Amino acid sequence: MQFARPEHLYLLWGVAALAGFLAWSLWWRRKRLERLISPALLPMLTEDFSRAKAVIRALFLVGFFAFAVLALSRPQWGMRAETVRRKGVDVIIALDTSYSMNAEDVAPSRLAKARSEVRSTISRLRGDRVGLVSFAGGALVLCPLTLDYGAATLFLDVANTENVPEPGTSLASAIMTADSAFVAKEKKFKVLVIVTDGEDLEGQLDEAIAKAKEAGIVIYTIGVGTPEGRPIPVRDAKGDVVEYRKDPGGQVVISSLDERSLARIATETGGRYFRATTSEGELDEIYGEISSLEKKEFESKLVQNFEDRFQYPLAAAMICLLATIWISERRRPARPWLGGFAARQTK
Repeated sequence: MQFARPEHLYLLWGVAALAGFLAWSLWWRRKRLERLISPALLPMLTEDFSRAKAVIRALFLVGFFAFAVLALSRPQWGMRAETVRRKGVDVIIALDTSYSMNAEDVAPSRLAKARSEVRSTISRLRGDRVGLVSFAGGALVLCPLTLDYGAATLFLDVANTENVPEPGTSLASAIMTADSAFVAKEKKFKVLVIVTDGEDLEGQLDEAIAKAKEAGIVIYTIGVGTPEGRPIPVRDAKGDVVEYRKDPGGQVVISSLDERSLARIATETGGRYFRATTSEGELDEIYGEISSLEKKEFESKLVQNFEDRFQYPLAAAMICLLATIWISERRRPARPWLGGFAARQTK
């Protein structure tokens, strides 16, 4: 036997304290009566009180609380075999970590907002495997497909623009790398979510889209930023802005959201484009569509579960409670003997 909630067993100390209090209470009542009433009158005045019934009533009251604590602790015994199956789709999230994601047209910055979108997307998944890809001029797999959402979140926390292996932005590289992270033999159950400002500086996007369609990857894109754009700040070690990024001609670069490219990627692969919002309602729509996709079985295992048996102590507690209510501390009144009186009446 085991208990599903063993921490509640500590309440039995309270039951023991209640038993001690009730015993002391019966003793104290007796002592007070002995002090206030003479020994000659005591039997007469307490004739209706049954000490035995009072003790039995107290025992049933203690039993009620004891069995109630046992029921609350959920005793379990007896094994039940159950097959647990986990189904879902493979979801890879590609996060743009290029320098342009430092622009602050979305508070506090595009990258901070993008990471929030990714974290919220992971929190909405139920039974789906998730992987992470970070991309700029090139792309790399931060976290392979896993059912451990906590581990994926830890990898997300280290993704930033400071460890970009190649400057620039290559959406094609993000798609190609994500494609290689999926199970190659399958042409379904694959979803890619790209979170980016949409600027593509490397080209080869047509080839990447064609490969994604051939592999059966449905791509959802989330645009972070504004079409008007903002300069890209360069900060020192203290976090203060010291200048803004410039092009080779010395002009300050204005980075803006390219919604056209993102909408095209999504449309051609059967997905949808969304602009990131403060409420993150777009993530609910994306997860709603992911949930409607055909799912595959990731794992199936036989689990031995204990049967809950809290019903038995609960029934015992109810019986003790009813007995406490039913039992009175008064003696049953004695029926007077009328034999002599009746005999005289017949004479």
